[in-house]
Amino acid sequence: MVRQVDVLVIGAGIAGAGISAQLAQSNSVVVLDMEARPGYHSTGRSAAMFAMNYGNDAIKKLNKASWDMFQDLPVEFFPNSVLSNRGVLHVASQSSKAEFDELMAGADDIDPLTPEEAAQIVPILDVSKCVAAGLEREAKDLDVAALHYGWLKQAKKLGAQVICDAQVSDANYVDGMWHVETVKGQFQAKTVVNAAGAWADEIAIIFRAPPVGLKSKRRTIATLPSSHPDVSHGWPMLLSASEDWYMKPDAGSFLVSPADEDIVPPHDVFVDDMVLAEGLFRFSEATTYDVTRVDSSWAGLRVFASDKTPVCGFAKSVEGFFWLAGQGGYGIQTAPALSLLAARMV
Repeated sequence: MVRQVDVLVIGAGIAGAGISAQLAQSNSVVVLDMEARPGYHSTGRSAAMFAMNYGNDAIKKLNKASWDMFQDLPVEFFPNSVLSNRGVLHVASQSSKAEFDELMAGADDIDPLTPEEAAQIVPILDVSKCVAAGLEREAKDLDVAALHYGWLKQAKKLGAQVICDAQVSDANYVDGMWHVETVKGQFQAKTVVNAAGAWADEIAIIFRAPPVGLKSKRRTIATLPSSHPDVSHGWPMLLSASEDWYMKPDAGSFLVSPADEDIVPPHDVFVDDMVLAEGLFRFSEATTYDVTRVDSSWAGLRVFASDKTPVCGFAKSVEGFFWLAGQGGYGIQTAPALSLLAARMV
């Protein structure tokens, strides 16, 4: 049996979920994912924040557009806000002061603080190592699971079908339709959306489209016990100005990352113990926190184009093949605007 639809979306992570919720309002849609559950490699491993100043100029414009959309998600699928108060405390050592100054010069909503003022907000900050600080009060925690599954539920309510364990094996364009072979059967569609994350270039090859040179980069996170479990849930995220470590409070724990961006092949990525140890050392050097125990750790993939700007649009040389990939570390916070933009382009 061959299933025919208007749009076939490959990838059920945040990109595929967001565009499917938009497209399903006026198109028949099937979403294919090669894994047993949606969002397995990147979306499901993200500890995302919404920070208006994060990213290049194109990302910042998507951030600004997404901000209003986050306030207007349909209550039927998003009964609670996916954003909650957090803030980001940017801190600089002597070696990262130039990067801090550059950040402050390009931002209009980060309040400068003395190291002593910053330590009143996050008491574990070592004022002897900190030379400058700034508080980005409006940065928010982002509930990735609620956003992702809310869009999947919305897409399904509108008639879209999400099929997992459905790896694409072959594709041919015949008489204005894509004919797509998967282990779960055959599909036909006028348009294919490549939202396959780290595997997007590999999908492009199957569809005879030139790869765009996406790079998969590992991001590692460890869970440490909080030193102030009764109050740390209200602290802002602590971020090095050189972006070589960060700490995000999470209930009674600290999520600490070396902010690694090591290029790796697309795969079920795992923690590199040495990279994690180096990041935990940098965190402990900047704070008074003594790392004695790691409760858990994991790694995920962040996928970048060479200019760190999402790849969004139809392939120039291949009919009916649309790119939605390369969202990097900004994919969750830019998803509302980018999903709407991509759906309108399709």
